[in-house]
Amino acid sequence: MIVALTGATGNMGKETLKKLLQINEIDKVKILVLEDDKRQNELLKYNKKDKSRIEIIRGNIASNEACVKLCKDASYVINMAAVIPPHSDKYPLKAIECNQIGVEVLVNVIENTKPQPKFIHISTVALYGNRNSYHPWGRVGDPLLVSAFDIYAITKLRGEFCVLESNIDNFVILRQTAMLHKRMLKDNMSDGLMFHTCFNAPLEWVTANDSGTLIANIIKKDLVEDLSKTFWKKVFNIAGGNVNCVTGYNTLDDGFKLIGGSCKDFFEPNYNATRNFHGLWFYDGNKLEEMFNYQSESTTDFWLQLKKENWYFKLGKIVPKRLIKKFVIKRLFKNYNSPKYWLKHDDIARIYAYYGGLDNYNNIKASWNDFSLLIENKDEQGNAIDYLKLKDKNNAKLIDFGIDIDKDNFTIEEIQKYVSMHGGKLISTTVNSMYDKLTFEDMDGNRFIARPYTIIKAGHWYHQGYKDNVWDFDRLAKIDKIYAQIWYDSHKTDEDKFYYYDKDFKAHMVDL
Repeated sequence: MIVALTGATGNMGKETLKKLLQINEIDKVKILVLEDDKRQNELLKYNKKDKSRIEIIRGNIASNEACVKLCKDASYVINMAAVIPPHSDKYPLKAIECNQIGVEVLVNVIENTKPQPKFIHISTVALYGNRNSYHPWGRVGDPLLVSAFDIYAITKLRGEFCVLESNIDNFVILRQTAMLHKRMLKDNMSDGLMFHTCFNAPLEWVTANDSGTLIANIIKKDLVEDLSKTFWKKVFNIAGGNVNCVTGYNTLDDGFKLIGGSCKDFFEPNYNATRNFHGLWFYDGNKLEEMFNYQSESTTDFWLQLKKENWYFKLGKIVPKRLIKKFVIKRLFKNYNSPKYWLKHDDIARIYAYYGGLDNYNNIKASWNDFSLLIENKDEQGNAIDYLKLKDKNNAKLIDFGIDIDKDNFTIEEIQKYVSMHGGKLISTTVNSMYDKLTFEDMDGNRFIARPYTIIKAGHWYHQGYKDNVWDFDRLAKIDKIYAQIWYDSHKTDEDKFYYYDKDFKAHMVDL
């Protein structure tokens, strides 16, 4: 049996390749590697005993020729290729090429490959957009409110929609949560991206190792069991488990504990964004775990292992904290991805997207003693809150869709009721299956075709962002009752902004 894999040189891909090579039924793993990517040498060294079972296909995922070579004779195709932040922010055209166009090309090749391989597509938690203490728990089917100026998320949104609407007989979409990997600290200390992490953002982590185990376990189980009714043609969240549900502050704090400090030692409250991030705790995160039993590592396990493998972290304990703050953290203020950079260069569009305006930024408390943290039992407004109770998913406040979205099938009346919550209309008058192609109309009178599964079960409601780099949720949420439930957790009802990139990917904001 042959398995094809894109993104093998990435953090999740590397672990997945290792796990796949442990499956005896797999004779060969074909991996797609860019012409100028030298990391395949590391892969071959990492899998020295099994390198004869690895076939390297040189090329770009947006190349039809490369994808044809990759998919030929494959029983499974696993797509992990992605241009992720901060590279997607720096090279937006590459993000579009890989995350959107590349997926379209790969899907087309799979559709026309005979016999068709089964397709596992890795998506992202970034599709859900910003969450805070008002709705920290989410599930597949929740509205996909990708954050303004996040070119990674919006291209992944389009790629996922393409898979859902494809003619592939057996596909699955796995939305990866935040992932812990060995290069994590190095990657985050080289860019201002870490300042996008809201201190009170709910984050659920999974390790790259566990994610790789999941993919291998899916294939192993599919080889011996019919998963057609429970797994294929569906969307799932890759979760890490309740033990890995933390906040943005927790994550930064755990990282700094490796060098004997804390987040409060190296950060100040106004360093980081207060909204426009992405992350949540998965209410339905148990589904994949119950099917494939892959969760084995906690965030505590990860940080302890990272500390064990990197002896030089101990040196941080003897360096004065003020010097680390100055030369490690503050030096990133000059980076284009840092809020301090936006302030210096009058990037009002981003300041408004990430803080709600300059006044909100200036009003952030200067002292940690006055700044509200969920882990210290205070919500974003300073009100008392029981953090442990918030983390108990039995107390989760879920989205009201007007219908029960957990059902397997819906009547035409239920679909119409759901669509009306979005402010739209269902034009089609009959439905036989969740995978029928139906005609819908959005709140602006634009018609589009999609499957009920795509719209209801996967949370996709077509809007301008599916074709242009725009974020129009201030306007949409005023009519869309589903969007409004999440959007107004971190936005005011009188906000009226339209965010967009121009042709050169310069950020803009206009008043509606």
